[in-house]
Amino acid sequence: MRTVLLASMRHHTRRYVAASLAVVIGVAFVVVTGVLTGATRSGLTADAGAPVAGVDHVVTMPGDREVTRLMEAAAEGGFPAMAVGYAMEPVFRDGIQLTQSADVSEVSLDPALQWQTLEDGRYPASADEALADLNRAKSSGVSIGDVVRIGSGDDAADVEVVGLVDSPSVGGASLYVPWQTLQRFDGTLWVSAVAWGGSTAAAGELAPGASVETSADWIAAQQAEISRGVDIIAILALLFVAIALFVGALVIANTFAILFAQRMRDFALLRCVGVTKRQLRRAVRLEALALGLVASTLGLLVGGALGVALVGLVGVWFDDMGGASLSPLWAGAAFAVGVLVTVGAAWLPTRAATRVAPLAALRPDTGVDVRTAAGRWRLVLALATLVGGSALLAVSVATTTVPVMLAGGALAFVGVLLLGPVLVPALVRLVGGLAGRGPVRRLATGNAVRNPRRTATTAASLLVGVTLTTAVLTGLASSRTAIDRDMDESYPLDATVTAIDAPLPADLAERVAAVDGVDDAVALDGTLASVREQSVPLVALGSQPGVVRGDRRLTTPDGVVRLSYDLVEALPRAVAERVWADRELTVVTGGRERTLRVRTGSGWGQAGIVSPATLAALDPAPQPLAVWVRAAEGTDAEDLSGDLAALAGAAGADLGGGYGNRSWVYLQVDIMTGAVVGLLAIAIVIALVGIANTLGLSVLERGRENALLRAMGLTRTQLRRSMAAEGLLLSTVATLLGTAIGIVFAWVGVQVMVGAVVDDVGITVPVWQVAAVAVTASLAGLAACVVPARKAARVTPAAGLALD
Repeated sequence: MRTVLLASMRHHTRRYVAASLAVVIGVAFVVVTGVLTGATRSGLTADAGAPVAGVDHVVTMPGDREVTRLMEAAAEGGFPAMAVGYAMEPVFRDGIQLTQSADVSEVSLDPALQWQTLEDGRYPASADEALADLNRAKSSGVSIGDVVRIGSGDDAADVEVVGLVDSPSVGGASLYVPWQTLQRFDGTLWVSAVAWGGSTAAAGELAPGASVETSADWIAAQQAEISRGVDIIAILALLFVAIALFVGALVIANTFAILFAQRMRDFALLRCVGVTKRQLRRAVRLEALALGLVASTLGLLVGGALGVALVGLVGVWFDDMGGASLSPLWAGAAFAVGVLVTVGAAWLPTRAATRVAPLAALRPDTGVDVRTAAGRWRLVLALATLVGGSALLAVSVATTTVPVMLAGGALAFVGVLLLGPVLVPALVRLVGGLAGRGPVRRLATGNAVRNPRRTATTAASLLVGVTLTTAVLTGLASSRTAIDRDMDESYPLDATVTAIDAPLPADLAERVAAVDGVDDAVALDGTLASVREQSVPLVALGSQPGVVRGDRRLTTPDGVVRLSYDLVEALPRAVAERVWADRELTVVTGGRERTLRVRTGSGWGQAGIVSPATLAALDPAPQPLAVWVRAAEGTDAEDLSGDLAALAGAAGADLGGGYGNRSWVYLQVDIMTGAVVGLLAIAIVIALVGIANTLGLSVLERGRENALLRAMGLTRTQLRRSMAAEGLLLSTVATLLGTAIGIVFAWVGVQVMVGAVVDDVGITVPVWQVAAVAVTASLAGLAACVVPARKAARVTPAAGLALD
């Protein structure tokens, strides 16, 4: 049997290429997913370990006294130590308060623990020097050489800013000062850990209630907490890995089924000369194992190379991307999955091929017949899974449970695939009848439905790809529409500059409009009303300005004031309670009281909104009190906030708005969209490989039949047109069915995943995108037949009839 096995593999090498390609792509996809996810996690969480990278141990959960003892012992022993934490203190310059509460952390005087990225200047060399964050310094105008006072009263400290640093998103601060200065703010200081360069024994003696762990373990714990979002992406990626491998398994199973059908005579001859069923099964499965081992090894190499290249390419645009790496566990899992999928996909075709008696193997397979017991059981199973999956999908919509949705979708789709040998041929006949009744079309339709099982499995690969593509594109479009509506409702204004206790400069709106990244800015006049001796700015809004996003109406009827939730909470307790209970607010302007009805909401800053008539009654000479801003598309939120904060701080105003939150949400959506589209592309490639493979092999299987048709008078052109029409019929049916199923799945997915956080979620079908997918998928069947049809047409009738 070893000789037979080797001879079979040599003889059928070219026919195994398509199946090998499916395995290579599937394994490479798993590897690329692991490399990209690891690099993303490494890049996003690298900052978490930066403060302790220069020491071997970290002391966690110490109290205030323990922190002091640890830091004093480190100073006396001459080894490095640094407090990981922050204090919240006001900051002054030249007697003017720059900020009411700034986060202040430690910068070590030891170069081994100076982890901040220096952009300008130098690191502190003494206790009276400090570093400032580059972006946060924009709002206060702090620069190198400035002397600022941190804190108030006896604990205040004057420090000179000697350097500007780019703080990370994790663990960053506005100011960094040496420990000798930071420890003065014990009233607001919170330390979560101490980077410890001494011995573990000494740490245990100085802080008996604290835990001492290696810096690697501490960093891993921090990364695990931070990387939950990355893990979600990894789970999503693994979901598409499963989908891609599922499609790959279909391709491999189809390949083996067709190859075994072609080799029925070989199997029968081997059985006649004494080969047992067991020996034949073992030989054929060894072929599948060899194919899986070779293709999985190649997939590891291709995936590793692609992963490194993609990480490098993404790193050009995203600085936070970490280095490319692949854990041995992930690589081993990818290899094992590739081999197991290959062997598993060949298992059932092998049993079916070797179970047939030698003489029966000379007869063609008629596929699934519903009149047989096997056909009836298949239909019953198909209907049961379809109904069960639909029920689970309904439950998932009612309970917004993602696992139930995934299980229901998988079960329902399996039901469609099981129903394929009945459903797909019926649709092919319908579409073929609508296309016309010419001889070529009749021949193409007859060939397409002659073997229902082959027809269904050929269409299945493309059906999976079209369903996934339509569902994802429709789901993303619907999600984006719902998120846009929700963002417009929650954050109608990108930025607001609101007066606190004095009117704004008359030219502030012009200066704001001149800021890079500002699309439009509108100044609003108003008055500073008094509520229990607390200043409350009220601005007038006659019509909806163009800077407001969405359809939310911020205009107010006469006698009504719109107050933000934050502004209500900032009022004196008695006033706030009356607002919540009676929905009324009494304000004083020009020595006169007036009671206004209250409507609450959020999104317009720290000013109340009234109508022009109400403002005229409150103050006949209004002054500029607010500037509303709309950001240009693609503007960096952090840079815009820093630039506007500088103008607001100089004007003594408050900066608000939701552009930062909006940008963060859209960033997550864009990352998820890019990841999904990239992952989906792999599944589609596998699907196209599958339909090309099965169509090509089915053409080869009908070599003698095509030769007989040629001998009866069918021309080369008619043969090519017949095969092209057959491929077009199959791909059209798969496209129509996949599009319909995909839209249904998209609606369910949007209701479950987006409906849980956004109200009133509808379905948005991206017509042009779905149409492009439909046209591309339909033409894929035509393209897949080009090469096989040309080969079949070149074979002469005599040579074709002689094919074995």
